[in-house]
Order: sequence, then structure tokens, then C-alpha cells
Amino acid sequence: MKLATRMSRLGTETAFEVLVRARALEAQGRDVVHLEVGEPDFDTPANIIEAGANALRTGWTHYGPAAGLPDLREAIASYLNSSRGTAYDASNIVVTPGGKPIMFFVIMALLEAGDEAIYPNPGFPIYESMINFVGAKAIPSPILESKDFALDVDQLPSLITPKTKLLIINSPANPTGGVLNRQEIARIAELAVEHDLTVLADEIYSEILYEGEHVSIATMPGMAERTIILDGFSKTYAMTGWRLGYGAMPAEFAQVIANLMVNSNSCTSMAVQRAGLEALTGPQDEVKAMVEAFRRRRDLIVDGLNAIDGISCLRPKGAFYVFPNITGVGMKSKPFADLLLNDFGVAGLSGTAFGQYGEGYLRLSYANSEENLKKALERIAGAVESVRPR
Repeated sequence: MKLATRMSRLGTETAFEVLVRARALEAQGRDVVHLEVGEPDFDTPANIIEAGANALRTGWTHYGPAAGLPDLREAIASYLNSSRGTAYDASNIVVTPGGKPIMFFVIMALLEAGDEAIYPNPGFPIYESMINFVGAKAIPSPILESKDFALDVDQLPSLITPKTKLLIINSPANPTGGVLNRQEIARIAELAVEHDLTVLADEIYSEILYEGEHVSIATMPGMAERTIILDGFSKTYAMTGWRLGYGAMPAEFAQVIANLMVNSNSCTSMAVQRAGLEALTGPQDEVKAMVEAFRRRRDLIVDGLNAIDGISCLRPKGAFYVFPNITGVGMKSKPFADLLLNDFGVAGLSGTAFGQYGEGYLRLSYANSEENLKKALERIAGAVESVRPR
């Protein structure tokens, strides 16, 4: 088959490639500590599982509205209004099978060949992949350790041109755990209004925050009509395999995104949506417990990494990743990540899996047990020692 040219511009998500390699090593009898894939190691709370199972038993097995079930959309709007200070209703919400379709649909709906979109780098790799796929130009906004891994609002104006149509922000961020503060969000909003930009705000880690406050750019003056919030259930409720996400946006644009749902997925699973409704409206105790467990793990892995000569690591403010600086090790990111997996049984990701500005770093997910994190730290220390000049 002769593929369309655009397929050559489509990237991938390296975490899943590394997972396959790690599983192959395990099949050979190797012990591997998995720090590569960004998913909570906790089970989905029992009340959510029961709601999904009961939905299957009671007939929620048919087609539904492309934009999502009305009561779930209302519950999402209510959650966002109470947690963010927005003023949404069901007409502003589109439910999708995971959060990625919101990225995919928004970029397809807004960008044409020749348009420019600014995205965080290092950042979630699908941003750049999809911008390139539709034929637009991906403009990286460097996310630097010297700025505490927050978008540099002083540099941002220099990246905006008359061709800029979309700005993507992510806070708390993957892969760095960086968080934008209120002043930074306000400045980004001012620039978006000034230059008539649409903002895709990826807020999937909003509930996994260890300090400060989560500020949504949608609440800033002039931003409700030009912001799409991306959020979902995967991270907060340990529901990665359920595939349930959503976008919040102006009502007229929600109709556009719903039309893309009709043309691609028809609808999101009805039973999964019933489970999502229970997730939002049921007890939240397990969510709080998960976040506290992540906080303890964060401190364990940050302190452990900083104790290894050649590695330094900022303490992330959100999400469940660390992005340690390995420039003192004397190896590039990708070879060192390969060494860790192949020779020491630690599956992590090269910083360059998240863009050019990730060179000199690794991304390690601490969504794993404290026992396994301690084991990983011992192995990482061993890997560093093995490459030191004798």
C-alpha cells in the first residue's frame, strides 16, 4: 500500500515502545522496574468498578449521544465550575474515549497547512506529532530547568507570529511535573487575547498537585471564548484502561468536536460513562489517598536521585513524574536510558522522547510502589557507577 505523505509526519509515544521492550525482557526472566508508562499503579476504586459493571448488567450497551450522556456532561460541567471557577453547562462539554481525541480533534479542527502552533518542549509528544500531521508548523516553547520547568512567559512573545493560531499549555506538566502559577497564567492569557490565539489547556493532572493552586486559563479575562480544557478520568481515578476523557469549550465549538466524534468513534462507551458519573459524584477519599501516596513517592525518588553523584533533580509540584538532570553522568539521554533498561532492569524514558529540549534528562514515573522505587534507585546508582571514568 502507498501511504499518504502525512503518515510520515506522524510521531509516536515512546513510553509504549519502551514498555514492549521491557515486557520482552521480562519474558526472558529478567526483573524490570517499570518507571516508563504514565499510569497510576492503583486499582480503579471499587465503587467506580461496580458502577461500570452494573451499567453493563442493566443495558447500557448501546449507542449514545456523540457528545456524551447529558447527565455526565452536566456532572463534568459542575465539577469544573466548582474546582476551576468556570461557568460551563452541558453544552460546553464533549466526552471522548480518553483525553487524546480532544488533542486530535482540536488540532484538526483549527489548524491548516501553513498555520503555526506553539507547544511545550519537552512536552507530551502527541502535541508535536499532531501539529505536524495536519501540515501545520510546530513551534517549540522551551521548558527549562532554570525556569523551574514552567513555560517562559518572557520568551513567549518572541514565538508568536501572524501565523500563530494555537497555543498549547500543560499544567501540571508531563514530563517535568512543572506547574504554572497564577501570574504566569495571567500573562499567557493577555498574550492570547492580544494576538487572537486559541489555547488548548491540558489539565489532565489538575488533581495531582502537591503545593500551590491549580489555575485554569479559562477563568482569565477574555479566555472563556478562546480556551479548550482537556481533562479526563485516567490519572485522577486510576482509569487509564477505561478510556474516558473530555473537553470543555465554547458551545459552538463543542458542536464541531461532536461532529468529529460522529465521524470517528460514534460515541464513547455508555457503560464507561456511567462509571465516570460515579467517579465524579461518588466518594473522593481514594483520590486523596492516591495523591498522598504519590507525594511520599515523589519525596523518596527525588531525595534518592539527588544522593547519586552526577544526577540532580528538582522536586516537582504536580503529576507523578520526575525529570532528573543526568548531564553529570557523561552520557546522552537515550544511550543512558537504554543502558538502564538493558543492563540494570529499570525502564525509564529519555528526555528526548519529549522533544529536543529534553536532552540531558530522563523521565521517570513514580507511579510505582516505594519498594520498587528503592530498587530502581539502587540500580540507577549502579548504572551511574558503571559509566564513571576509572
